[in-house]
Amino acid sequence: MAVQAVPQINTHTTDLESLIGNTPLLHLRHITAHLPPNIGIYAKAEWTNPGGSVKDRAALNIIRTAEREGKLRRGMTLVDSTSGNTGIAYAMLGALRGIHVKLFVPANASPERLAILNAYGAELVLTDPLEGSDGAIRAVRELVAREPDRYFYGDQYNNPANWQAHYHSTGVEIWEQTSGSLTHFIAGLGTTGTFMGTSRRLKDFNPAVQVIAVQPDSPFHGLEGLKHMETAIQPGIYEPAIADRQLGISTDETYAMARRLAKEEGVLVGISAAAAVVGALQVAEALAAREAPGVIVTIFPDSAYKYLSHAPWR
Repeated sequence: MAVQAVPQINTHTTDLESLIGNTPLLHLRHITAHLPPNIGIYAKAEWTNPGGSVKDRAALNIIRTAEREGKLRRGMTLVDSTSGNTGIAYAMLGALRGIHVKLFVPANASPERLAILNAYGAELVLTDPLEGSDGAIRAVRELVAREPDRYFYGDQYNNPANWQAHYHSTGVEIWEQTSGSLTHFIAGLGTTGTFMGTSRRLKDFNPAVQVIAVQPDSPFHGLEGLKHMETAIQPGIYEPAIADRQLGISTDETYAMARRLAKEEGVLVGISAAAAVVGALQVAEALAAREAPGVIVTIFPDSAYKYLSHAPWR
């Protein structure tokens, strides 16, 4: 019997990777109702990426760059440390591309994230929860040092392809979505890729744009996905001088904001997103006190669906 060709479908179709990026910009209207009308806070809804987070951008660029440079070849295993979102992006893209993915994850990662990683078929190594993301980093480095030819180490904390993904996508999207009118960009510091790449691009467009980094206000915090830079292993891609300002955000303020965003704005976002809004609101209120206008843009790295078994919603 002759093999028949796949029939032509008269609809618009696409592939999974093309869905990464071009996320919508949300206007937060209710938590800013007390501010003058010439000050606005906007947020990129990064959970609309197919893997559910901003990390899809970096993971895709890390993989594409490694393949182009011959560092990730057929039969090799992609390894990295992750607290969840980058790992989910790796696992999704690995399943799509036929790449085996092995991830080192702190054992206290939420059950939702572990379930997603298992569903995609990633191999997981759970590390000491008391050592957090730094413990996972040390563990994956030990593995790669033992068998360097077997693994491609994505190394999201030190790989320039991480921040370059945001230089070429996130920063451009924000500039275009605000018609170049933004005055402030605010983002949290984890791997720092989102902040580094987006800030660089926005500064290229307009050096007057203020770029403000958000991090926990102490080494002992509940802001999952964010690093207290003074006491953590600093990512190699992190350049503190890029930031015009640093804001320390408390865990209590962040948890309260996460609940507010759900109940007042109808957006159920992750902890790092809520921390960014705490910082954005501080900047907005300072502008209002000076009677200055502002278009403030931040990042919602993901939704809360992968964290609902943890604080602040439990």
